Amino acid sequence: MEDEVLGRLKSYVPTKFKAKNSIYSKEAADRAVYFIESLKHTDGVWYKKPFELLNWQEQIIRDVFGVLKPNGYRQFNTAYIEIPKKQGKSELAAAVALLLTCGDFEEGAQVYGCAADRNQAKIVFNVAKKMVELNKYLKKSVKISESKNRIEYKNSFYQVLSAEAYSKHGFNIHGVVFDELHAQPNRKLYDVMTKGSGDARKQPLFFLITTAGDDTNSICYEVHQKAKDVLEGRKIDPTFYPVIYGADPDADWTDEEVWKKANPSLGVTVDIEKVRAACESAKQMPSEENSFRQLRLNQWVKQEKRWMPMRKYDACYVDFNPEDLEGRVCYGGLDLSSSMDITAFVLVFPPLENEDRYHILPYFWIPEENMKQRVSRDHVPYDLWTSQGFLKTTEGNVIHYGYIESFIDELGKKYNIKEIAFDRWGAVQMTQNLENMGFTVVPFGQGFKDMSPPTKELMNLVVGKRIAHNGNPVLHWMMDNITIREDPAGNIKMDKSKSVEKIDGAVATVMALDRVLRNEGISNESVYDSRGILFI
Repeated sequence: MEDEVLGRLKSYVPTKFKAKNSIYSKEAADRAVYFIESLKHTDGVWYKKPFELLNWQEQIIRDVFGVLKPNGYRQFNTAYIEIPKKQGKSELAAAVALLLTCGDFEEGAQVYGCAADRNQAKIVFNVAKKMVELNKYLKKSVKISESKNRIEYKNSFYQVLSAEAYSKHGFNIHGVVFDELHAQPNRKLYDVMTKGSGDARKQPLFFLITTAGDDTNSICYEVHQKAKDVLEGRKIDPTFYPVIYGADPDADWTDEEVWKKANPSLGVTVDIEKVRAACESAKQMPSEENSFRQLRLNQWVKQEKRWMPMRKYDACYVDFNPEDLEGRVCYGGLDLSSSMDITAFVLVFPPLENEDRYHILPYFWIPEENMKQRVSRDHVPYDLWTSQGFLKTTEGNVIHYGYIESFIDELGKKYNIKEIAFDRWGAVQMTQNLENMGFTVVPFGQGFKDMSPPTKELMNLVVGKRIAHNGNPVLHWMMDNITIREDPAGNIKMDKSKSVEKIDGAVATVMALDRVLRNEGISNESVYDSRGILFI
């Protein structure tokens, strides 16, 4: 019986995102798999054939429906599945919708199928309707209302909604299946369906399935970024289950091995000859390249690229002890937050005569009282970083600048801090206090004129492996968050408004680096004047 239910996935290993106190219930997972595999395909060469889950599909179903909290309810409330076209998205979405409606043992289940417009919304509905009609049991016990785009089972239902027409109130959601989330014209329907509408249910499931899009301001890109952050360890959210099949941004889009990585159903639901033909067409017509990369390789072709090449940055890791730097000349960059946000202070140490690396020593602060709320809201492990000593807290619910001033004063006794650069618009009182302590503080503008040279120089130093950092995870997170704005003249600056997450530590690093470069063995002369800006 086990082999019959297990389908084509011969050895199942629960997702790495299973919480330590959660369990894998084979019974619950088998029940979900068995329900779906009792359905049949609805068109093409697969018409009327049993819906045998492919390996990647079964992994998702077992993870989402089989990983349970200690109280017996599902651990994952949101599943985000991003995958290229023609992988069987609509069939899987329809099967999950029917499972939540008819096979999840939820009394009065309200399940909604959401899409950008009526036509898109009906795609999954029509698949679900045909699946019902091809199943003897469901055909007898389910009522289909095509005019209302509604499927009813006992006192539960599956109802189709689109961004064009929906009510904003009255939902008591057990499940939502969002098809092609990237096509949503705005975030309104998503917010209505996912923010609090399932609070009265014990284990609501928001099943989001989509191909990559091209709008970096969309709700889909926002969720995509969260999925990447969770997958790559930058965020922690035990209720969120991410799956992204796609080619790396710098991968060769003409390489068939890249196609195989991005398309888990290649050779089954997708004929490789068709992909080859589409690739050849894109080679002949460059205007088709973006479409091929988006639809066939699941790449966000127009996305704002994260600027810092993190593999190069990681290669700059050096296991040094801050005590080894005591007494050395250094320069500081101070990026003050709003009173309730992160404040960053970064020291950059110029190379000694017998070395060529610029050592970076970062410090970060956050208000103690609102940290737990921020962890819950942002899904960023501030609490973990605090316990590890990488992030410091100040008493109260706002940043205590006096504490930071005292901390910098103590640093000044360890290190020879020549100058501290600060944002001229946000640190008047604090800079006066630092001056009174004996520090030289230098105003630093946040425009292209001041930011561009040291920002470009930072990239040169990282690529040239001339930066030495000791792996501070807060600074790593912020470096990875950098988005760049460029003016018509080619000047660049880090853009806090475009960066999805915090970049304060990166900005402070650039400010400190600027002071190093302007003072590094050069009297009254900028390093940029003597050597010129290095362009990359």
